[in-house]
Amino acid sequence: MHQDYSEEDFDPDDQLRGKDVGFRSPTQDVNPSSPEAKDKKMSLEELKRMGRAERQRMREERRRQKSDSDSESEYLVGKLAEIALTVREPDPVEGTGLIYDERMLKHKNLWDDHHPENPARISGPFKRCCELGLIDRCVRLEAQYSTEDMILLQHSQMLIETLKHTTEMNLEELRAEAIKYDSIYLNNSSYECALLSLGSTVELMEQILKRKVRNGMAIIRPPGHHAMTEEFNGFCFFNNVAIAAKHALENLKLKKILIIDWDVHHGQGTQQMFYNDPRVLYFSIHRYEFGKFWPNLRESDYDFIGEGKGVGYNINVPLNQIGMADHDYLAIFHQILMPIASEFDPELVLISAGYDCAIGCPEFEPELVIVSAGYDSAIGDPKGQMGVTPAAFAHLTHKVMSLAQGRVAVILEGGYCLKSLTESAAMTLRTLLGDPCPRIPPSQEPCDSVTESILSVIKVLRPHWKCLQYQGFTSDPCPYEEVNQLPPKPDVQFMDVENKPKEYPECLEPYPVEEYYEEDRKCSPIIDRLIAKTNLDKAKHRTCIAYDEGMRAHYTSSSYYHPEAPDRITRIFDKHTEWGLTQRCTRVETRMATEAELALIHSTTYLNEIKSLEDKNPFELKKLERKFQSIYLCRDSYFCARMAAGFVLDVVDNVMTEQHPVLMYVSPANQSYLLGHFRHPDNWFPIPLTKIFEWISRPPGHHAECTEAMGFCFFNNIAIAAKYAQNKYNVKKVLIVDWDIHHGNGTQRQFYDDPSVLFISLHRYDRGFFYPSSPQGCQTMGPMGDSEYIAAFQQIVMPIAYEFGPELVLVSAGFDAALGDPLGNYLVTPLGYGHMTHMLSSLANGRVILALEEVDEYKLAHSDQVAVISVMTSPRYEGIPTIKDTF
Repeated sequence: MHQDYSEEDFDPDDQLRGKDVGFRSPTQDVNPSSPEAKDKKMSLEELKRMGRAERQRMREERRRQKSDSDSESEYLVGKLAEIALTVREPDPVEGTGLIYDERMLKHKNLWDDHHPENPARISGPFKRCCELGLIDRCVRLEAQYSTEDMILLQHSQMLIETLKHTTEMNLEELRAEAIKYDSIYLNNSSYECALLSLGSTVELMEQILKRKVRNGMAIIRPPGHHAMTEEFNGFCFFNNVAIAAKHALENLKLKKILIIDWDVHHGQGTQQMFYNDPRVLYFSIHRYEFGKFWPNLRESDYDFIGEGKGVGYNINVPLNQIGMADHDYLAIFHQILMPIASEFDPELVLISAGYDCAIGCPEFEPELVIVSAGYDSAIGDPKGQMGVTPAAFAHLTHKVMSLAQGRVAVILEGGYCLKSLTESAAMTLRTLLGDPCPRIPPSQEPCDSVTESILSVIKVLRPHWKCLQYQGFTSDPCPYEEVNQLPPKPDVQFMDVENKPKEYPECLEPYPVEEYYEEDRKCSPIIDRLIAKTNLDKAKHRTCIAYDEGMRAHYTSSSYYHPEAPDRITRIFDKHTEWGLTQRCTRVETRMATEAELALIHSTTYLNEIKSLEDKNPFELKKLERKFQSIYLCRDSYFCARMAAGFVLDVVDNVMTEQHPVLMYVSPANQSYLLGHFRHPDNWFPIPLTKIFEWISRPPGHHAECTEAMGFCFFNNIAIAAKYAQNKYNVKKVLIVDWDIHHGNGTQRQFYDDPSVLFISLHRYDRGFFYPSSPQGCQTMGPMGDSEYIAAFQQIVMPIAYEFGPELVLVSAGFDAALGDPLGNYLVTPLGYGHMTHMLSSLANGRVILALEEVDEYKLAHSDQVAVISVMTSPRYEGIPTIKDTF
């Protein structure tokens, strides 16, 4: 930034070399008191003449470079093209797949009608999803029977024959066979149901990989993640997720798969099948209690990280206490799973979605993500005895959807509190469909036990993952004692080959119904209250746009090169129109901010001063410019600044009245990229937002102080919007995230002593030498890119935001940290901005407003913008593209 961008003083070459031209006044080209000046006995005027001559030489050199095919602009455009966003028409991807088949209800316990693994475990979730209207929005896929060849990818022929023979056994023979295995029951339909369960898992995964659906959920039983190569185990016959993953690797030629297992029981079968395979990253969060909880295996602890080539690709996060809640699981996702998953970069995500960690349960960037979705960690589950709420599963699912271009398959595993299971599974499916995450109470600090587990996991995995090396580890003893010790505990008896029973007669005993479901009854009122309080509203319109040609009136005639020129927004809007964005958006009328609204932040004296611009002649305007830093003035500046502020207030009205809960107001390449993320026709969904509002306006605002214009900014639009929302809609907590390359000094000062507004700024500082040289800024050095920004979001921004619990999120979305911006000189790609926006969209029930601040070189990324818009705004686009080489 610079006070006077005249043709003589402004030099774009200084920008391209990363110099901050705005930090130097016209009389500070060379320090006259420097040793060099004294030695040469030069006058200040001589030094200035030499400086002007050098700048003129550089301008001429740059003009020659503009005709060169190797010019810096073309080089940067080429670098952006490497992001692989050049596909204009992606293959059709129609929606969220769902598999459910009543034939799987036939598997039931013939000698215990109250067994927790019963047919209602899938009929209940399906019914609840129907009640919420989710099933009709899904692409129904037909359940398939698995072939024996498919089963043989992970199991022996002998195991297949054993289960096949149960189809003709009588009751006594079934009982005699069942006691050979830990926690197993059998009937004549068990084999058929196991084939359907496995076949449906594979079918869902194949449809996702064939791009027939973008993601999906399989509501199936029997579950699978405990099944081992030669053994049935834990209600499981065939390991559905492991077989599907092996099929994707061997037959469909995928290279990297992420399996997330949030079932409350460790999926030892899945772990064993990929323990030495670096193509599969297995991540399990499970109740462990130092080995005292089923399946009581030493291999379930955090120090079992794989072997051979698979070292570092097996991740266990053991939970050593019961009662873990939403904030504990979120901490694990933020600090371990998401950083490692982003670095791993999977092609597919499979979720072993057990909901037995949910409240009330009595026991407690991939090419693909497969989630073993057990819900026995949900609140109320008598087997899990954990406290995860149904709404929290929406947030966990949302985070995972940023991986593998959205290719996520959720496969049902456990979950034994039916009320908690049905609601948790419904919240998961709702998120896959693209609905906003329901608000959850503000997070707390994770409990000491979870903190110990997180630190222990980082301790053993840090040598294998670059993303974990942000946290410094020293040889000093950790204040958490468990982290300083190595497992196991001396008094724990593990299940191993030597002490493994030959028979399990307890599986024939009926479950103690009254004792077993006491926890369920206690938690039922809690779950009812949680369901009643969960806001499942959706917006009328998802994507809206506000733009007015009148904002071009704010201009300066003194410099063609000025970065804050009218074309900054015109080119943005023209590209939206050219690529069909505006036709698919709801156009919103714009308005002017009133003086009373502007006075929420700015002083009356200052407002009168800016208002007086309308009556000043050019000479008076030029004189007044010298009063401010990096500001140019014209008679229409007041008009345009009022309009810019009025835009954002109109957006707040729409968002808070559930007209359009999310606003975007963005930059050339990046803004179209983000807008594309939020489009949601019935057959497309890349980012799960309720709706988005795009606000294409100028001048920006985040530098504007209460009594002073600076840094291109007149009125602090975001700060005014925050105050406006608080006053008119009684919003008690507002989160402002400022990712502009320059520190939003004006916004920070407005709310520095206000606990109702959380202000988080990611900006270049360079020890105070980068504009605006705020003494409050944080020290950052060197060119930062996607990896640094995403790491900051995952491990700082999002944990703090969840603890704050905002009702509204405002983003000062400057794009001058983008790759190719010469003032910022940073390396953030459009994809990086997409991922950051995706993370924020899980907050405040989707009420997120993105307001354009700065982008200082809108021409440079012009060609790349075309590719970005093409991919990200296509109604058939399937997900967020992968960021290559993140770490």
